[in-house]
Amino acid sequence: METLGEAPRGEPLESQRQRGILHVDMDAFFVAVEQRERPELRGRRVIVGFPAERSVVLSASYEARAFGIRSAMPMSAALRQCPDAIVVEPRHRLYYAVSAQLMGIFRDFTDLVEPLSVDEAFLDVSGAVRRLGAPERIAAMVKERIRDELGITASVGVAATKFVAKIASARSKPDGLLVIRPERTIEFLHSLPVGALWGIGGKTREVLARFGIHTVEDLAHTPESTLKRVLGASGLHARQLSWGIDARPVTPVRLEKSLGAEETFAVDVWDDGDLHRELLRLAHRVAGRLRAGGLAAGTVALKLRYSDFSTLSRSHTLSVPTDSAQQLYSAARTLLAGLGPRPLAVRLIGIRGERLAASAGSPRQLSLDRSEDNWRTAEQALDRVSEKFGSGALRPARLLAAPDPPEPRPREDD
Repeated sequence: METLGEAPRGEPLESQRQRGILHVDMDAFFVAVEQRERPELRGRRVIVGFPAERSVVLSASYEARAFGIRSAMPMSAALRQCPDAIVVEPRHRLYYAVSAQLMGIFRDFTDLVEPLSVDEAFLDVSGAVRRLGAPERIAAMVKERIRDELGITASVGVAATKFVAKIASARSKPDGLLVIRPERTIEFLHSLPVGALWGIGGKTREVLARFGIHTVEDLAHTPESTLKRVLGASGLHARQLSWGIDARPVTPVRLEKSLGAEETFAVDVWDDGDLHRELLRLAHRVAGRLRAGGLAAGTVALKLRYSDFSTLSRSHTLSVPTDSAQQLYSAARTLLAGLGPRPLAVRLIGIRGERLAASAGSPRQLSLDRSEDNWRTAEQALDRVSEKFGSGALRPARLLAAPDPPEPRPREDD
């Protein structure tokens, strides 16, 4: 028999006391890196993205967010809401290089680091408490190193579980540190609106509201039978979370599974030359990110979306993993040719490197043709110039005729 108000059985509170989970989330990461490189942008309304019709906002400064600007918003809508915003084109190589430094800082504190994207991660610092002090002290040290070494800021949530730590970091933005002690977890959760729980979006909130459930506390005191009827199996999980029960461990992830880039054309494209030019641009973007992350791709995948929104993909496994734009481009162009005559114009094209491996340990195909090493040397020089002066400062001659097109949307795995 169920008793209202009784917490469901789960992990004992005493075992949670031994855990110290940090959720570290960078503040407006892309914008922050740009402001670090260009101090004149600090305190300004800045948007990272391409100023084009089909582009979207990749990141916005807090000054721009005051006007309602958010990531993934159409750029046209963002500029209508904030017409004097400064739009900065993204430099993904630079962001991935800074991200690699960030993850290195995390791993100086603990081996248990679970990246969620380029700018956020969970850290389990339970094993470092005896050496470094309480989890909140470690969190403060992490924030200090990020500020001193990278010149940007982070918000950190500290709790006994991943779920609560992530909520805490969101509520400490920007540049904050919020600690939720195990014995105060339920009090903290029950003060929040029900939408704070994972998996409860706008439509679900409307359904719950019809049953008088508006807060996490309301849900926590709702019988399981009612939640099953309203939310199905996910209702039981939500109720567990409402009592602070989340036994998931921090799972270290060293390498990304894939890394790619794609572009939506302003006007649908038929011409092979335009598609090849775009493939070359994307290949350089992906290769730069691979090199910044110390990675190499064992498989190259091509994505194509036609004007009727039908989408197909093809992939090719390389004999040796690569971080070279020319090799990515060559493989993608071969895949495109293998599709044969196109039935419709192309709306979107993309390249993705898959089966990633650490490039430092990857073998390199021996060749009597020195052009392969020449390309690699040239691309490494391109990386250095782009990091200092921006992605448009130096590019292959074939790409000089046209400006960079807009990125369609931000992707955490890109």
